[in-house]
Amino acid sequence: MTTGRMKRRTLLTHGGVALGTGMIGAVTMPARAQGLVPTQTMRGGANNYRPGAPIVERIGGGGFTMTGTVRRASDGAPLAGQRIQIWAHTTEGHERDAASHGATLTNENGVFVMDMPQIVPAFGQAHAHLAYDSAEFETVFLRPLMDSPTQTSLQADFILQPA
Repeated sequence: MTTGRMKRRTLLTHGGVALGTGMIGAVTMPARAQGLVPTQTMRGGANNYRPGAPIVERIGGGGFTMTGTVRRASDGAPLAGQRIQIWAHTTEGHERDAASHGATLTNENGVFVMDMPQIVPAFGQAHAHLAYDSAEFETVFLRPLMDSPTQTSLQADFILQPA
């Protein structure tokens, strides 16, 4: 007596044959590379921005590390020599103070690193501000939040769209 139900083994066998022979079109379609989506400016990211902040080795006495990468949106290529400005409310000053601002350049791998004083909460949130503001790509302001004010590092990545 047959029940009309397909046995699990039969289903698996037939499904494997369909996949193996390319009968299911979605499986045999070639993968298509897509460009990375450009980073969008974050709300509040431009607060206390200072155009032309100087390139510095570090901001203040250090102790906190701000890092990130800069890549091109179309192909994800790392962008060397890109200027990133960083500022924050720290143990040594407010984010509106000129001494709390500095800029750095990305290395050949599109990586930037800035040593700065420990970031502390401002208006209840521990956060940094970063800006890419050169003419080659569209301006982007970031305002990443820290998970905890006791963190001693923070990373922010930029994917830039040509201007």
